[in-house]
Amino acid sequence: MSNSLFLTIHLSYPLTLSHIRAFNSRATTLAPISFSTPASQSTGRGKFLRIPASIMHSNTKLAATQPELSQLDDLSDFEKLLSPSGHISICGFGSLLSERSARSTFPNLLNFRVAKLNGFRRLFAHIAPIFFDRCIAKPETKEISSLSVEPCEGETIIVTVFEIQKSEIPAFIERELEFRFLAVLPETVDGEPFANPAVLCARYSDEEFFQIRCKGSRDIYFQHYGRYNIDKIWRDDILPCRVYLRHCVLAAKNLGEIAYNNFLDHTFLGDRTTTIRTYLATTGLGIMEEEPPESLKSRYGG
Repeated sequence: MSNSLFLTIHLSYPLTLSHIRAFNSRATTLAPISFSTPASQSTGRGKFLRIPASIMHSNTKLAATQPELSQLDDLSDFEKLLSPSGHISICGFGSLLSERSARSTFPNLLNFRVAKLNGFRRLFAHIAPIFFDRCIAKPETKEISSLSVEPCEGETIIVTVFEIQKSEIPAFIERELEFRFLAVLPETVDGEPFANPAVLCARYSDEEFFQIRCKGSRDIYFQHYGRYNIDKIWRDDILPCRVYLRHCVLAAKNLGEIAYNNFLDHTFLGDRTTTIRTYLATTGLGIMEEEPPESLKSRYGG
């Protein structure tokens, strides 16, 4: 699918003295991120869709598999997806392929299961600050990327789906703030559509993140990313964080052969050509034999 779905700009703002002072004095709680889409960007129907209907209609495969693909722009959108019991479904495609990882983040999750998602591919194309926090990023080799997904005609990925409580939604939003939240309709492994949609963390853009989530504030942006000199989140020239990639591959393998092969063959580098299977056999050779740091062995153990 063309990258024209995602308008990205390079946020090359200079790191000023005021930014440096802000980092030195900032509290442990980061500046609040805005989640709601500005009213000026809403459609006439009151629902702001980042993927235009014209594109969806012209893309027969995507329209057929995800007929109501829509963006969740505020908390009320999430609440519309709640089940009668007050739970919402979440799609896992990277570390959340691991039930152990999922339960470390969502201890009260329910109904962890394997599913299929049509019309999307996995992509290593954005920087995750948590890899710097945990000292597993390698900026000198550009091995700093985490996973996202993006719409792609003809692709199918194996995911996990589970339910969390309504009270956990705000923390989920804050934790995944760099993503575009989509409501999607997974299928069972046998091809039966789910009764209810699930939330998917998809590729966002730097422009939208800065203008919407950071409200156009350089200070807010740099409080979240500037301490690592990150002036562009979504990039196509970076490589997977080694510890994280190994973890995701092991998690997929633990789900069975179908999920394992799907991860290797339907997960791509930022060039959107090189599969993870090819990468692990060439440039990434040896990653699967590397153990994570002792303190992270449980968190990144597959």
